[in-house]
Amino acid sequence: MKLNSTYKKLLGTLIGATLCLSMSSVFAADYVIKIAYENNPGEPVDLAVKEWARLFAQKTGGKGELKIYPSSMLGSKKDVMEQMKLGSAIITIADGGFFADYVPDFGILMGPYLGKDYTDIIKLSQTPWFADLNTKLQAKGYHILTSNWLYGVRHMVTKKPVKTPADLKGMKIRVPNNRIQIDAMKTMGATPTPMPLAEVYPALSTGVIDGAENPIPVLYAQKHHEAAKYLILTGHLDNVSQWVTSETYFAKLPPEVKKALTESANEAGDFMTKTILQTEKETIEKMKKEGVTVIEVDKKAFRDAAKPTYSHFPEWTPGLYDKVQSYLK
Repeated sequence: MKLNSTYKKLLGTLIGATLCLSMSSVFAADYVIKIAYENNPGEPVDLAVKEWARLFAQKTGGKGELKIYPSSMLGSKKDVMEQMKLGSAIITIADGGFFADYVPDFGILMGPYLGKDYTDIIKLSQTPWFADLNTKLQAKGYHILTSNWLYGVRHMVTKKPVKTPADLKGMKIRVPNNRIQIDAMKTMGATPTPMPLAEVYPALSTGVIDGAENPIPVLYAQKHHEAAKYLILTGHLDNVSQWVTSETYFAKLPPEVKKALTESANEAGDFMTKTILQTEKETIEKMKKEGVTVIEVDKKAFRDAAKPTYSHFPEWTPGLYDKVQSYLK
């Protein structure tokens, strides 16, 4: 009896384990895609990515899964994009400044004061001009999934007051490592200092840099305002981001999965835009309560100072700025 009882227990354990394995294989996603970004958990980007993951799983009936990697867990943006180019199942957030390394005309989308507000930049992504750029980018190995994510309006935090472009002289301001944003900051009068987002807080704390620029929720979530107590409302860039994946990987996906991925990306983009607009207002009030001085500037003075940026890129198609403006009229 003891042997029989032991045998029964063993048999029951084996059956249970087999059932668990078969159940997990049934419910495991067929299409698992890593999604990597620099932002920290809790930021609007992170919240919108979680909404994207939920929508994608829903639209695919559980066959699709986005595995989330915030806080630069998979490396810098350039590292991730290199993995992507090799055909890896990875998505990351990028923008015209990064795409310009592959298709130069993309760079203008990250130019200072390009449109009246973020709706102008989203409008550009729906034009034949943008579609042509996207086709060229696909030839370089990348596929844009969505172009309607308002990352935010970019402002600055600094260690001393800034009211005019002249006040930026000699100040080292962190910018992302792309030519258009580096050039724009230099043209406005500062000393641009490119570095990965994860390195900015220690650089501010130790005095390596004098300020940083980003949308307000990002500046707050990264705690940049703790080391730089002035928020300068320059609004110099309406930063609309794109999410991009490997063209090789995307081409292999079934049509219904492609459709679900892009539809859920656009719906999450709408969620992101609403979230960012609400969060910006709330975050300014939080920063004030934490001792930050908010400075309104004469945006026309900054716009005029930045305008020469658009003449500094001979690799762009001739007349590019005027062409883009024609779409916005």
